[in-house]
Amino acid sequence: MLNFDINALPTPCYVVDMAKLENNLKLLKSIQDKTSCKILLAQKAFSMYSLYPFIGRYLAGTTASSLHEARLGNEEMGGETHIFSAAYREDEFEDILAYCDHIVFNSFSQWRKYRPAVNLCGRKIECGIRVNPEYSEQNHAIYDPCAPGSRLGVTAANFEPESLDGISGLHFHTLCEQGADALRNTAAAFEEKFGNYLYGMKWVNFGGGHHITKPGYDIDTLIEVIAHFKKKYSVEVYLEPGEAVVLDAGYLVSRVLDIVHNGIDTAILDTSAACHMPDVLEMPYRPPVLGGQEAGEAPYAYRLSGPTCLAGDIIGDYSFNAPLSPGDRVVFCDMALYTMVKNNTFNGINLPSILVAEPDGSIKKIKSFGYEDFKRRL
Repeated sequence: MLNFDINALPTPCYVVDMAKLENNLKLLKSIQDKTSCKILLAQKAFSMYSLYPFIGRYLAGTTASSLHEARLGNEEMGGETHIFSAAYREDEFEDILAYCDHIVFNSFSQWRKYRPAVNLCGRKIECGIRVNPEYSEQNHAIYDPCAPGSRLGVTAANFEPESLDGISGLHFHTLCEQGADALRNTAAAFEEKFGNYLYGMKWVNFGGGHHITKPGYDIDTLIEVIAHFKKKYSVEVYLEPGEAVVLDAGYLVSRVLDIVHNGIDTAILDTSAACHMPDVLEMPYRPPVLGGQEAGEAPYAYRLSGPTCLAGDIIGDYSFNAPLSPGDRVVFCDMALYTMVKNNTFNGINLPSILVAEPDGSIKKIKSFGYEDFKRRL
């Protein structure tokens, strides 16, 4: 149940539920407290920086995939600022050195290239190497960094133990919306190939993709894996979830503009899969709809679609207990992650407003968009 009135909201709009966000953060903080690990916000999933001071009360800092993300995390949240990139630009590296305290390199050639700059920067920066354990339990090839031919991480065959001087940690990331069992198995594969190199290092980073706040997640197994690494190798353990921080804490509120008929009833909304929730087309991902069911489960079936000229701007087929009409609100759930960070203005479609729902049901507008936002991108 929502604690705010959807009919009073402008559409389309993203709404972040602060009570649900805080519940996620409290759970993550409890794991930090129990294990002495450090959990970072992966900004690639959620970069709503107006909430960074709040998130920073619970987490140890941020992790970035680019200079701009690193700067945002450093300036708006503080704490630790980590970065990983498949390759760094020469004209950005000096700024990266100014914002980051942990830099992970994707190859030993990148480490050799930038090591002199790290040594001369005048700041204490810890450097790491991302490795590829060549083990994965996920089926989304586009998100599988251990797929054959992957460009991400150094494989055991290409690892250079003689180049580890100055490296203080190892990083692996193979998960995508997965549980602790997948982490346990991946960690075992990592240990088999790279565990001996951890002795004498300061930290290991388990990457992201941990569905820690999803109901049913095996937190005890996660704690066991963390404790094992800390005891065996005497290292700090980092996790960098993105989805788990804001899982089920966001909504995308839309409005029905028209109903068209061509073998199926299609509701055209003022929100777009292509523009406002790209993972629907990329993954593909089918977002839950408040009050909606699978097609055929309720009497009134509709294909929910966007207003763009893209024929495939389709969100999915749903059914409802009452018919939809123009003006009705349709609320998509779990819409905080990978939405605001990936949306776009294809066709000149306006971006959704960004709102926050406080625990008392009051609504705070963070930002709205218009023509100038579209024009400035071009």
